[in-house]
Order: sequence, then structure tokens, then C-alpha cells
Amino acid sequence: MDDDEDEREFSKSIVYGFFEQAENTFSNMDKYLDKKDLRELSRLGHFLKGSSATLGLTHIRDSCEKIQHLGHGKDEKGEKDESEEVCLGSIRTELEALREEYAKCKKELRKFYKDNA
Repeated sequence: MDDDEDEREFSKSIVYGFFEQAENTFSNMDKYLDKKDLRELSRLGHFLKGSSATLGLTHIRDSCEKIQHLGHGKDEKGEKDESEEVCLGSIRTELEALREEYAKCKKELRKFYKDNA
């Protein structure tokens, strides 16, 4: 990350914007899981995948890519067709893992930015 205090403030605003975006996306994913809307879940996975990749959060990016594939009715690698029920169950499991990974990343990034909140 950046060493200059002014640059750190700039990157901090980007990272904290990601926190807000991720939490909103998680809420939307919950809503669309309840509606069994695979297409929207895929879109949300794709959306968060890009944001997390930009910040170098590879575990989050990888989980989002799995959700994107599952939302297309494929397995986690995007290779084999799966049933809607299998995809929804896998997305539910992946979303739980994604939230755990996000919490770890958020904790470490807050520590980096010396934010004890």
C-alpha cells in the first residue's frame, strides 16, 4: 500500500467504499437467494468480483467468481451444468465463506489504516 499520508487517505477512502459496497451486495445476495434469482446472484457476484480484484483481495474475488458461475447454472468452475437447487445451495454455502473471508480482510485493512472502530 502507500506510504505517503495523503496517499494513504486516498486509498483508505477507496477501501472503505469497498466495505460499504460489499455489505450492500451481501444484503442483496440474501434477498435474491430468497427469491431464487440465479441470474441476479450471478450479476452481483460479477460486480463484487471486479471491485475485490481491483483491491487485490483474491480470496474474495475467487468466491465471487464461484457465485457468478453458480448463478449461470454451472458448477463453481463454470464447466458443468448444475440444477437450480444445487446452485442455490452452493451459493448459500459460498456466501457464508465469502462473509467470513470479508470479515478477515476488513479487520486487517482497518488495522492497516489504524482504525480501531
